[in-house]
Amino acid sequence: MKHKSVYAIATSESQASRIVDYLETAGFSTNDISALFPDQASSHQFSHENHSKAPEGAVTGVATGGAIGGALGLLVGIGALAIPGVGPLIAAGPLLAALSGAAAGATVGGIAGGLIGLGIPEIEAKRYENRISEGNILISVHAENGDEVSRAKKVLHEAGAEDISSTSMGEIHASHHG
Repeated sequence: MKHKSVYAIATSESQASRIVDYLETAGFSTNDISALFPDQASSHQFSHENHSKAPEGAVTGVATGGAIGGALGLLVGIGALAIPGVGPLIAAGPLLAALSGAAAGATVGGIAGGLIGLGIPEIEAKRYENRISEGNILISVHAENGDEVSRAKKVLHEAGAEDISSTSMGEIHASHHG
């Protein structure tokens, strides 16, 4: 079971796609990469290639020309969420399951509450929630060990990601913010 995660903010969909590509090149599975961002068009068509491992997790809306493509479209388990007080979001990867529970339970705290439940310190969770509400994209990578955490941080830093931090279940620690 993976207990470590690295989180960062991408400021655009193109940057987020580049980050996902770089993480895959560095050896991370798309099953371990998550993305969370506002659903600004409220209706998207998600592109999945035939080799996607979880097409049943995809949400397909009315085509509005705002398709999520590239590397983001290949992430496992893409879905739409509506979190009270936050509004419509698109989530992919392990974050979808974690935040779906928060959305279904209508927990107070919105995104921050779900992130805190994943082991992110409250102050960072609130900062990430604010960054997402401003239109930025939260990227997370689940890692097996400290070497993978270091590799993920390096990839995120080189891709220009902001607010890079890591958590470890049981032993929560923040790291560099960029």
